[in-house]
Amino acid sequence: MYKIPERLKNMEVYEPVTGTFRIRLDANESFLDLPDSIREEVGKAVSELDFQRYPDPMAQKLCEKFGSFFQIKPELLTAGNGSDELISLILLNFLEKGDTMLTIAPDFSMYEFYGRAIGARVEIMGKGEDMALSLQEIIEKARETKAKVVIFSNPCNPTSLLAKKEDILQMVEQIDALVVVDEAYMDFAEGSVLSEIENFENLIVLKTFSKAFGMAAIRLGFAAANEKLTRILRGVKSPYNVNAMTQAAGCVLLNHPDYLRECIEKIRSSREDLYEKLKKLEASKQEIEKVYATSTNFVYLKVQGAKEVFENLQKAGISIRYMKGYLRITAGSREENRELVLTLDRVLS
Repeated sequence: MYKIPERLKNMEVYEPVTGTFRIRLDANESFLDLPDSIREEVGKAVSELDFQRYPDPMAQKLCEKFGSFFQIKPELLTAGNGSDELISLILLNFLEKGDTMLTIAPDFSMYEFYGRAIGARVEIMGKGEDMALSLQEIIEKARETKAKVVIFSNPCNPTSLLAKKEDILQMVEQIDALVVVDEAYMDFAEGSVLSEIENFENLIVLKTFSKAFGMAAIRLGFAAANEKLTRILRGVKSPYNVNAMTQAAGCVLLNHPDYLRECIEKIRSSREDLYEKLKKLEASKQEIEKVYATSTNFVYLKVQGAKEVFENLQKAGISIRYMKGYLRITAGSREENRELVLTLDRVLS
């Protein structure tokens, strides 16, 4: 009789917020939609595709445009069906059953999910109340556990905190493991290690189109690494992993670098607006224990009765993210930020 592998029997499924809400601030998406002119360009590019043909397996044109925007050699990029595919691809191929993967909590839950799914031994380091990333502790833990892969986000999802570039590089240099730095939110901060990939044998940096670029719908991400690691990543991925429509839309968007930079600045401004509003609310509401500093497009806060607050906001038509005693709130438009804070004020009252 067939038996399901033990590691899969009690696996916790990642459950994004579902349902219809008048204000969606739960998934760290951009509140900016594409202008009509760029939508028309995307439509035209898609209409000209040869739908009977497979897409470019290496997404060469897309990698060239992405590399130009971030000043990275295109031959050092691997395009993926969102960062999620790249995370699973890296863990599946750079870990063997029984190998140790080290990650941190709280952080993006899919690291642990994919690690356990492939049968790796997953070590999770907790954070203190300040939620800061202790890089020296990571170095010591990686050595102690003989970790083969260390993976984390910077800035961190969900804490919104940023580790310094020099500290990250020191850690990469001192750890005898593959270090994967997920920079999904680095467009809203300073301190990327993307330009350092050729200087290290053990560094992979992940980037995404879903946050600053506002293209979550097309599922597009990139892994940047030295030539040797990139050759491996390109060799082990599925042949046509990024579909032609996604490649076409991504190329159109990257043809408008000034628009992308403008989007980043608008989202940063919205984030500051939300953070300042929540800090003011913190001063008048004892239920809000802490509003954490932010380097992302969301704000993380510790709130008494967080689950009840989350549920009451949903009843009011506003969706945010509940995270075991904490709330994560994506920066929306100015109007959405204002409505969120007014409703949160009423809920806490």
